[in-house]
Amino acid sequence: MTAAAEATTAGPDARVLVVMGVSGSGKSTVAAMVAEQLGWAFAEGDAMHPAANVAKMQAGTPLTDEDRWPWLEVVADWIRGHLDAGTNGVVTCSALKRSYRDVLRAPGVVFVHVAGDGALIEERMSQRSGHFMPTSLLRSQLATLEVPEPDEAHLTIAADRTPEQESAEVVERLGLVPIPRG
Repeated sequence: MTAAAEATTAGPDARVLVVMGVSGSGKSTVAAMVAEQLGWAFAEGDAMHPAANVAKMQAGTPLTDEDRWPWLEVVADWIRGHLDAGTNGVVTCSALKRSYRDVLRAPGVVFVHVAGDGALIEERMSQRSGHFMPTSLLRSQLATLEVPEPDEAHLTIAADRTPEQESAEVVERLGLVPIPRG
């Protein structure tokens, strides 16, 4: 088996990283880079939102827990599908509250919290285009955020560096092995 095949074949020890944090923290960029470095499947949690949720956020209205539960179940199904199949994956999901993470939690799941200063994140959000989440909702997300507790399988990385540095930190701190580039 090649080293690349070993990196993508997980078997009973499959892991799924849930890259979490408020909108604009850089979780999608970091998650995609980690998945590419490892040769793991990648999914953008925002793409799993139902159209009604996206429309609500585009209108500047924060989602309620009732809005989020069905979406979280879709993300959880993706996670369970990979774990059940014995394949590794990386998925983004804001996972702002512990109760939301409880829906996603399973053996093999590690939450990667991309944490940053509100001003930095607001600046990033104001510079991006093509995303449905307006900067006006950042305050509600920051107010909702419950940082992972010590009893949750997680690591926190600072969102104040380049995505390359942040993704490299995730791989290193979790002791993961990137696929060889040749």
